[in-house]
Amino acid sequence: MINIYGIKTCSTVRKAIKFCKDNELEYTFIDFRAEPLSEEKVKYFASKVDINLLFNNRGTKYKDLGLKDLNLDEDGKLEWLCKENMLLKRPVVEYKEDKVLISFNQDLYESELLVN
Repeated sequence: MINIYGIKTCSTVRKAIKFCKDNELEYTFIDFRAEPLSEEKVKYFASKVDINLLFNNRGTKYKDLGLKDLNLDEDGKLEWLCKENMLLKRPVVEYKEDKVLISFNQDLYESELLVN
């Protein structure tokens, strides 16, 4: 089972969902704007991928919060991700029970998600 975390208005989230539909992959979409992720779930993602990959420092929320001026280290980034899910780079794709992909990359999705 594949879990896709993100927001429905995000273009890369829509690409991930389309990829799953086109390849007849069973998935569940979790809109973290409507259903905020738990601190434990965010920490789990951070344990699976580099925090710098998970943390979106190009988005509107990052700029609105003025986080660039804080010069956050990895602990600071994790703390902010736990309290503000919109700082997560989207989508976060959880699959094979313990694997996580960040963003959308067609080749990576094909090699990771289409393997029997």
